[in-house]
Amino acid sequence: MVFLYHKCWPNLDSEEAVTKDVVDADFPHRDVSKWKKVVEHICLFKAKEDLSEEQEKDMLDYLYTTQYHMRGIVALSLGRISEPNPEQYTHAIFMRFQTKEDLAKFYENPFYLGVLKEHVMPYCHGFFYLDYESEVEDDILPIFRKGEVICACSAGIQLWSELVLLIAFSRISLGGPAEDAMTSLENLTMEFPSLIVQATKGPNLNMTNMEYTHGVVIRFRSSEAFKIFMNSSEYITVRKIPICLLSMPKSSLV
Repeated sequence: MVFLYHKCWPNLDSEEAVTKDVVDADFPHRDVSKWKKVVEHICLFKAKEDLSEEQEKDMLDYLYTTQYHMRGIVALSLGRISEPNPEQYTHAIFMRFQTKEDLAKFYENPFYLGVLKEHVMPYCHGFFYLDYESEVEDDILPIFRKGEVICACSAGIQLWSELVLLIAFSRISLGGPAEDAMTSLENLTMEFPSLIVQATKGPNLNMTNMEYTHGVVIRFRSSEAFKIFMNSSEYITVRKIPICLLSMPKSSLV
């Protein structure tokens, strides 16, 4: 399953373009000697059809502020899924934690549970969670997912996109063939430094949602960068490699 969402919170009022912490375009190819494990958390959910803009803003604002009320969250992004999909998910949240212990505490955090109860569940249903452990360069910019160019407009939308790939490998392919396919995808993302800010991947750690075996999150520099990558012959070729081993439901976002 493939989901693309545009990060659009917090709201910005300026009509000027804002640039912060822009890294060199060759970032993925630097000589990296130290890596740090991080734990990625993906949440997808379905908003009610009659959700108003004011209710959506309230919901996403409260979700965004959770990072300031608990320890362990080092990065957070969220937004609307850009196009309809077979599962009818409407919104996505990405969080990065320092450790698995931090993630476990997050699921039980009273503030987070209160936000869900009071500001999310009245408007949404059909929650799906996937967690995985990955590695990033052991430096402040990649750990905290900096390096993006933020373009602010009067609507408050920050124009970059994140792609969520939920992959279900068949049981017989787990191990060698599945890992080979994931490595091919990782190598591919490193070939497009002008399009991709960062990509992480890993096997699903969430025992309550085992429909998918692996998760991937790719942050693109823009929506146009996403389109170029998805239509590239290199990506299409990688998708075809594990076709006999991979169960990936169709999505209109591909």
